[in-house]
Amino acid sequence: MSLTSGTRGRRRTLVALLGAALLAATAACEPLDATSPAAGSVEDDEGLHADAAAGLAAPESAPTTDTTATLDAARGQSALVALGLLEVKGRAPKTGYDRDLFAYRGVDLDGNGCDTRNDVLRRDLTAVTLKPGTQDCVVLSGTLADPYSGTSIPFVRGESTSADVQIDHVVALSDAWQKGAQRLDDAARQRLGNDPLNLLAVSGPLNTQKGDGDAATWLPPNTAYRCAYVARQVAVKYAYGLWVTAAERDAIAGVLASCPDEPLPAGSTLPPERVAPAPVDPAPVDPAPVPAPAPGGGVPANPGNAVNCGDFATWSEAQAWFETYLPHFGDVAELDGDDNGVACERLPGAP
Repeated sequence: MSLTSGTRGRRRTLVALLGAALLAATAACEPLDATSPAAGSVEDDEGLHADAAAGLAAPESAPTTDTTATLDAARGQSALVALGLLEVKGRAPKTGYDRDLFAYRGVDLDGNGCDTRNDVLRRDLTAVTLKPGTQDCVVLSGTLADPYSGTSIPFVRGESTSADVQIDHVVALSDAWQKGAQRLDDAARQRLGNDPLNLLAVSGPLNTQKGDGDAATWLPPNTAYRCAYVARQVAVKYAYGLWVTAAERDAIAGVLASCPDEPLPAGSTLPPERVAPAPVDPAPVDPAPVPAPAPGGGVPANPGNAVNCGDFATWSEAQAWFETYLPHFGDVAELDGDDNGVACERLPGAP
């Protein structure tokens, strides 16, 4: 068989799989009555929820921020069905992308006072130990059953060890930006950046290797996890109204061909009204280069978020400031751009 005919055969298989998935979804849909909005009309969130509940209609307007309602509508369907409902088109320009627009670690979706990284570490690690005096927020150690490599990774918080375990956005934020997140409002983008549905604790080196790749360019080396991995990507993109490229769709369908009944993962359980930027003092106070401990070991005054690595002369000063305020104010975590527990790694003296 020639290469061309083999490629066509694979494409026919993918088309058949997606066609069967769409037929299954269509069979579950009830026809629209005369009072229903026409296809392509602009609806509010309530209208989107009603359509999704009726038959998994693909969102036509800016997607709702309520991933619970959206995924509840899809629950019971396979990831392959949901894949067939995603819009397929090319990437939008990356113009205007800024990771800060997603406010990762800058909002507290569950209102528990802990930053997102530590929330995910506590969820995904076992045998967790917590740092005293941090309201049971900061994880000092634990063990990760890494889904990407299929190995067990010990986690120890520290300058040279925190990066062993990183938090991956399963749908990378840059990829999301180029496939629909540009049109989300601030609250929806911030939710996407902190939604537990889109976050996994994983091997640091593999997270770095993945970068902002989609399923067409990167899949976990652990083949046993690939079905669950692409199903989670589909769930995130379905919930937030993001699209896929043709190559990405084909790659996901190729994985799901071996597990056509793979379900969507459980969605987030956080109500959308909780999605709001973490409060910042209206007039931030410039922090001292090396913060003084609070009297009696209490909570230090909130320094605001107006500090950057260039405000410090040495890495030790930046790390001291970071360690003092991070346990209490997750919104000052911008000194740690790669979320490895080490601040300002380009300053003199950094490990």
